[in-house]
Amino acid sequence: MRLTDRDRAMLSGSSGTAARMAMTILVKMAEIYGADELLDISAAHIDSTIYIGEANLEFAERLASQGARVVVPTTLNVSGLDEHHWKEWPVPKGWAEKALRHMKAYESMGCIPTWTCAPYQTEMKPLFGQQIAWRESNAIVYANSVIGARTERYPDLLDVCCAVTGRVPAVGLHLTENRAGNILIRLSNIPPALQKEDSFYPVLGHLIGKIAQNQIPVLEGVPVRPSEDQLKALGAAAASAGTTALFHLVGITPEAPNLEAAFQGRKPSRVIAVTMDALCAARSELTTAKGDELDMVVIGCPHLSLSEFKELAALVDGEHVNPKVRFLVTTNRGAQKEAENW
Repeated sequence: MRLTDRDRAMLSGSSGTAARMAMTILVKMAEIYGADELLDISAAHIDSTIYIGEANLEFAERLASQGARVVVPTTLNVSGLDEHHWKEWPVPKGWAEKALRHMKAYESMGCIPTWTCAPYQTEMKPLFGQQIAWRESNAIVYANSVIGARTERYPDLLDVCCAVTGRVPAVGLHLTENRAGNILIRLSNIPPALQKEDSFYPVLGHLIGKIAQNQIPVLEGVPVRPSEDQLKALGAAAASAGTTALFHLVGITPEAPNLEAAFQGRKPSRVIAVTMDALCAARSELTTAKGDELDMVVIGCPHLSLSEFKELAALVDGEHVNPKVRFLVTTNRGAQKEAENW
């Protein structure tokens, strides 16, 4: 693998112990990926911030204690707990203390404490063609598909190594030739009125993820232009149902002005029609309620945006609230502040 003088300096330890640790891990993983070289990145998003046990806490604190500093603007995914409101929930104090230590370790590295799974709806939104190292499945698919930035699906802990070194393996979706569509999914006789509904997009995304798995789907037959939040829901569901990291919507997403561009002149390996019957079946898979009494409503995964808060406010305004039902909205601090000031 070809390394630059700067890469070798980090490997040798002349750029510090933390940079050496991060670069050693990155080079080993790049070799596993089969990369010929490393690429510069201009941003990162760290998903390793969720405290799940001693191992990832030790990793973060060891990097921090060695003086690790991120070298590109680096946002942080959701943490293991709500720093300001965790006492309102039955969270064990000992667990909360470790989760807070975990958060502080990443903040000490110079990361931006966005604490959101939707960094693309903050001021840190990347640009078309930008090479980035993002984690969090819905953020990855949104950045690649809707924005046209370039990131792979990095494993936890490798993301922060990329942020500390400013480098990523030159593989996968970082490279133009790997961003072509593989399969064509045609919407067949799906009413445009239905395609304007918010509920349409998570159902469609669930179906696409199951069909595509780790391939890149190209969708044709979407005459409406989905909103940012609808595209967010589509990508999040596709990434959850399969391993979708990139999709193309013909005439809508930036790398798919037409079918030929979406497939980079190649032919699709499969052509699949999505009918109303297929969508109804997908919706049934997502609907597991049996008519029991409702205890709690939770929304905001991915995090709610300001526009979604406005929609929610209109829906509940003047409506009777059942005192037996708890209603939980998850979002980031920025969106919460915007909603409070709206």
